[in-house]
Amino acid sequence: MTIALSPEKVQGLVRFAQDLIRIPSPSGEEEQVAERLRQEMREAGFLEVRTDRVGNVIGRIGNGQGPTIMFESHMDTVQCSDPSRWPYGPYEAKIVDGMLYGLGASDMKGAVAAMVHAGKALIDAGIELHGNLYVVSVVQEEPCEGAAIRVLIEEEGIRPDFVVIGESTGLQLARGQRGRIELKVTTHGRSCHASAPERGKNAIYEAARIVVGIELMTPQMEVDSFLGRASIAVTHIESTTCSRNAVPDRCILYLDRRLTSGETEAKALAEIRNLITREGADAQVEVTEYCARSYTGYELRARQYFPCWATPENNEWVRRSVSAIERELGYRPRIGRWDFSTDGVYTAGIAGIPTVGFGPGEEKYAHTVEERVSIAHLVEATRAYARLAADLLAGK
Repeated sequence: MTIALSPEKVQGLVRFAQDLIRIPSPSGEEEQVAERLRQEMREAGFLEVRTDRVGNVIGRIGNGQGPTIMFESHMDTVQCSDPSRWPYGPYEAKIVDGMLYGLGASDMKGAVAAMVHAGKALIDAGIELHGNLYVVSVVQEEPCEGAAIRVLIEEEGIRPDFVVIGESTGLQLARGQRGRIELKVTTHGRSCHASAPERGKNAIYEAARIVVGIELMTPQMEVDSFLGRASIAVTHIESTTCSRNAVPDRCILYLDRRLTSGETEAKALAEIRNLITREGADAQVEVTEYCARSYTGYELRARQYFPCWATPENNEWVRRSVSAIERELGYRPRIGRWDFSTDGVYTAGIAGIPTVGFGPGEEKYAHTVEERVSIAHLVEATRAYARLAADLLAGK
């Protein structure tokens, strides 16, 4: 048996994906898209539809007499770049040659729509799930992955046995990713009039030596056969001074450090501390903290350290997922990893819950002005999600 989607159901799926794209939802401003998501779940016939304390939207189907599976996505997007640079309007949700364009199309409103309509397909087909299927879309994933899903699991008490994340995989299977840590390096100088810079100490020059040292670190970074090479990048620089004709007394660097297998927060910090010592710079390094208020008023806080993770390829849930996708879509999905970071840093990296990724769209289009997802991917992802739930919660 395959999961059939009639032309009318495909149209409903595409309309919903377009609706989601047309509603701007930058991180922290997801309220309107959350309401549209709840509406679609209710109309689809989900047994339970609610919003938790941080603003995550939760839908549930199933009889509760078995395992708990979670289909997880996020409803927020990055901020919109210059709209004039987009080939089609970022919120237009235009379809051209079978591609749906717009901000969030691949990251990841297409997957949100597919997951909800997978639940609808199961309900419409009268397929009983022996357990619980939670379809969840979280807030503020873009700036701080793992923070909102932590609230759902630790504070709301939903503990799944298995998690499927809908981030783009090109309809292949991902079972892990590198970790991430955001570091803040502050260098100190002594201000003076810029007409006589020798009287002071330029904090930017102190920072520049560190930047060069960071660039030279990259080729020596560790490599894991599955997760790949660790990396580091300077992503933001700012300085403070009383005037543009004064030598700055402070400079701040922000670093994006990707962690491969065996690397920890302590190791990443030690590397930069050692570099500061070697350069003789007056500086210190620390892990940044994320703090933002949700649209519900919840203050979300998290240290910006996210461990790497990898669910074993021979894990039973992984093997059964591969089998279900092969049965429904007619091919055996490649098993790989994401280059970017996802909510798996919490579900697998911290909570230890077996986690995989499967989603429509291509990773390369995320965070670009050409963001898109194919209609064919939306349909196939919907079918695959429905088959996953049906097979994994088939009972005895």
